[in-house]
Amino acid sequence: MDDLSLDRLFSIEGKVALVTGGSRGIGEMIATGFLQNGATVMISARKADACRATAERLSEAYDGRCTALPADLSQMAGIEALSAAVGERCDALHILVNNAGAAWGAPLEEFPEAGWDKVMDTNVKGPFFLTQKLLPLLRAAGTAEDPARVITIGSIDGLRTPRFNNFSYSPSKAAVHHMTRVLAAHLAGDHITVNAIAPGPFPTWMLSTGVGFGGRTEGVDWDEVGRSNPSGRVGTPQDVAGLAIFLASRAGAYVVGETIALDGGMVAAG
Repeated sequence: MDDLSLDRLFSIEGKVALVTGGSRGIGEMIATGFLQNGATVMISARKADACRATAERLSEAYDGRCTALPADLSQMAGIEALSAAVGERCDALHILVNNAGAAWGAPLEEFPEAGWDKVMDTNVKGPFFLTQKLLPLLRAAGTAEDPARVITIGSIDGLRTPRFNNFSYSPSKAAVHHMTRVLAAHLAGDHITVNAIAPGPFPTWMLSTGVGFGGRTEGVDWDEVGRSNPSGRVGTPQDVAGLAIFLASRAGAYVVGETIALDGGMVAAG
């Protein structure tokens, strides 16, 4: 009889993962969940000091299994440097989480070209070309029963009209969602699955700047933000790490090309 135990279905023990934007926020939540469940994790972020500080803290907590690989993924030079650094550390990459992202807020009449280019380069070009450069390592890790996984972090702002004046962010995340389907169709036969998570409100630096908390995530009233959500709260590390672990485990091996809203019901409620 097939083994349908929870330990078998949801295990990521021994897998090797790269989480971009892993120094804080949703990336750090996912990296921590992977580490707690037996994976070895490399994290990347643009700010080298923050990336190394997070990796050192997580590595100390989880048997030295977290490594910092700082890189600016809005530039091809940074993408190529990161893919080379990953290749120096492993022969196969089981999980790639494309989480690094940027946003830019300004009134429509004043929205600058720089705000368009920075967001599109980071949120769309970065995940595409990093996935491309890491294909040999992903192909080396995948099998028919247990494919390699690419998980790209989109946003509910790519599924609906956003509240904020983030005129490049929302289109960039819609592009990420469609790119997920396109890459999934091309890579399924290579034993690589591609899916996206579209988070709603989580207690992150990015949302904090949007709701007027000035980037602070501690000592602010997240309960007030959560009251406008159908579920009555903002997301937690358990929510996003749990979904990422599902997609990275045997339980999620047959999920291909999906964008899953992780938002407490905001998209469903309209």
